[in-house]
Amino acid sequence: MYTLSVETDEDWWEVEGLYDTCFAPGREALSSYRLRNTVPPVKSLSLVARDGDGILSGAIRYWPITIAPNTDGFTETPVAPTALLLGPVAVHPTRQGEGLGGLLIQGSLDKARSDGWARVMLVGDAPYYRRFGFVILHGVIMPPPTNPDRVLGLELQPGAWAGVTGRVERFSGYL
Repeated sequence: MYTLSVETDEDWWEVEGLYDTCFAPGREALSSYRLRNTVPPVKSLSLVARDGDGILSGAIRYWPITIAPNTDGFTETPVAPTALLLGPVAVHPTRQGEGLGGLLIQGSLDKARSDGWARVMLVGDAPYYRRFGFVILHGVIMPPPTNPDRVLGLELQPGAWAGVTGRVERFSGYL
């Protein structure tokens, strides 16, 4: 049995340690990490999962991003974020295979929908994320080096990705 709760400031180092355990060294050099640099995560959607003894077993974070439309070279950054960037999501190696990753993902997506977010994207494996409704986003360009077949999106509101194209950029506003 796991308890999901919003990540607190006191959880931060423990969550970072979990990410270090689950991901390869140099993870912070990836393009999705560059989009997160200096931007705080969306607090209400950044969740931790603890077992009955209070031990951290999993975590997920979301970040606001902007998708800058392809224009003639001039981009005016919108005042509000245009999407959520899901990730990282991690489950401690001793807890993998128990459905905890799915619980974190589905629980946080349901919360994002109820909070009024329209769309979410991530960089990941399409076969895994397809079960949550994610599809390849054509025309949404992550910073290099990102394989376009791993750029996935989910509509939290019907039609939310219709006509959305452009470069994914760091959100520079305030939530």
